Amino acid sequence: MPWPTIRKPPHPAVRPNVTDYDEARRRFTWEAARAELDGLPGGAGLNIAHEAVDRWADGPGADKVALRCLGRAGGRHDLSYGELKEATDRFAAALTSLGVRHPDAVFLLLPRRPELYVAALGAMKARCPVSPLFPAFGPEPVRQRMALGAGRALVTTEALYRRKVAPVRDQLPDLAHVLLVDGSGAALSDDGVHALDDLLASAPAWPGIAPTDPEDVALLHFTSGTTGTPKGALHVHEAVVAHHSTGRIALDLHPDDVYWCTADPGWVTGMSYGVIAPLVNGVTSIVDEGEFDADRWYRTLEDEGVTVWYTAPTAIRMLMRAGGEMAAAHDLSRLRFVASVGEPLNPEAVVWGQEALGLPIHDNWWQTETGGIMIANLACADVKPGSMGRPLPGIEAAIVARDPDDDGAPLVRDGQAVLVDDPSVEGHLALRPGWPSMFRGYLHEPERYQRCFAGGWYVSGDLARRDADGYLWFVGRADDVIKSAGHLIGPFEVESALMEHPLVAEVGVIGMPDPVAGEVVKAFVALTPGAEPSEELNRELIGFARARLGPAVAPKSIQFDDDLPHTRSGKIMRRLLKARELGLPLGDTSTLEAAP
Repeated sequence: MPWPTIRKPPHPAVRPNVTDYDEARRRFTWEAARAELDGLPGGAGLNIAHEAVDRWADGPGADKVALRCLGRAGGRHDLSYGELKEATDRFAAALTSLGVRHPDAVFLLLPRRPELYVAALGAMKARCPVSPLFPAFGPEPVRQRMALGAGRALVTTEALYRRKVAPVRDQLPDLAHVLLVDGSGAALSDDGVHALDDLLASAPAWPGIAPTDPEDVALLHFTSGTTGTPKGALHVHEAVVAHHSTGRIALDLHPDDVYWCTADPGWVTGMSYGVIAPLVNGVTSIVDEGEFDADRWYRTLEDEGVTVWYTAPTAIRMLMRAGGEMAAAHDLSRLRFVASVGEPLNPEAVVWGQEALGLPIHDNWWQTETGGIMIANLACADVKPGSMGRPLPGIEAAIVARDPDDDGAPLVRDGQAVLVDDPSVEGHLALRPGWPSMFRGYLHEPERYQRCFAGGWYVSGDLARRDADGYLWFVGRADDVIKSAGHLIGPFEVESALMEHPLVAEVGVIGMPDPVAGEVVKAFVALTPGAEPSEELNRELIGFARARLGPAVAPKSIQFDDDLPHTRSGKIMRRLLKARELGLPLGDTSTLEAAP
């Protein structure tokens, strides 16, 4: 039985930016959304950092707090928009003094601390593409992404450099400069390693942002696929139009808001909606260096007077486990809007939000490739627990039929995708191309990019259905990509790392359901002849994978299996591994080399 719709009464004090969904869709144009931004002075183009920082700092908003940074062990440090402008100007000047300039890529491997935000925006001022990396990555994911992106400069801490970059630096020929935000130790003796503070102190005067074509690459975000290397999605400065618009529409940001996005900027959510969108909308943004702790999070919501909170389903489920009593012990009366993204939000969590926080949690949907929120439950609209919501103004979404003769691929006839109107039929969730934050390509892989489109639509790789009211419901992935704690993990990447172990002959990796993370990685390992399974070897392989991939990507469990299912061409059938493990129907086994 479906969960009852949560009716949304109007907020007693704050009128939503969108009050009528249908009217907003009729009136919205991306041209009008673009006109809400300033653009560079003199018509010199569009630059994300200018819209996020300079246009506020050069006006009456200079003294407003842009970033309120909370230290891991306590303490608070505020950066106003004026101070953020000065810091990002100095960083941009320091980069150019090293000879790092457009189109050199700048990689960031940093925890959530002020330097990350300064480096990201400063590099954009220098018109250098920015590529953030998740600090929990191991050396191999860092090496792979920096090599693919030809990273010219890296901003990191001394500890992260020593553990994750120095061991693979000889495999990064393009990396000329490493900027350490806390550089004072032995690492400074390495070639090309600099103390960032020294560079900033000696930086020349910043002449201002050079003309920036809106189609210049601003961000390089890596996302995982089922096969091959990670995909580098290219996003341009024009994306800021969507960051600004969706921040107002999907997250209902108002100028006086205190906003907290809990996502790490190493992932696309943390960059688009933890760095860019709040600053472009001129709000005060909370930056918490600490890791998840239920009491800390509730204290942050209370003490900082957070009004808009954007978090992940995994975190919400962890708060649910901590119990509603903990929420009740804190004054959350200023909180007026809660949203979630990264994986489907189960209906129980939406209802829990209403009961424990006094607010339903508004799920929304988007991807690394879309660059911004595409589908959402808006502040003005009723919430259907379990639904991802409806397409935002300016976004056209559809369900494309699955081709029964082509393993469920998008069905195209006469060059046009066949769309599904029946609410009971699932299909491929697709978007009509043309929104500003749409990715412009995969780095070095034009064919891979073209395969994302079919019959005039961008095909997301997610399966969904649309109900009679236009609400969209996530069904599952059309491929083998694993969604764990809101992050996409490519099984191939995990399989490749385990295959480096001398006792491993073959590996198949799947995602297993988990009540908190959504899915966790499980690996099935066939050993080389003569190798014997054991608990000791199991632990060794998990540690081996964690050392290379980091705990966020490595498998949580390993099962030894000498009978991995293969197609006749020798490919491991992950679908059958998952079906075996979960007791599901095996489906079509005609391509197996032998019946399981």
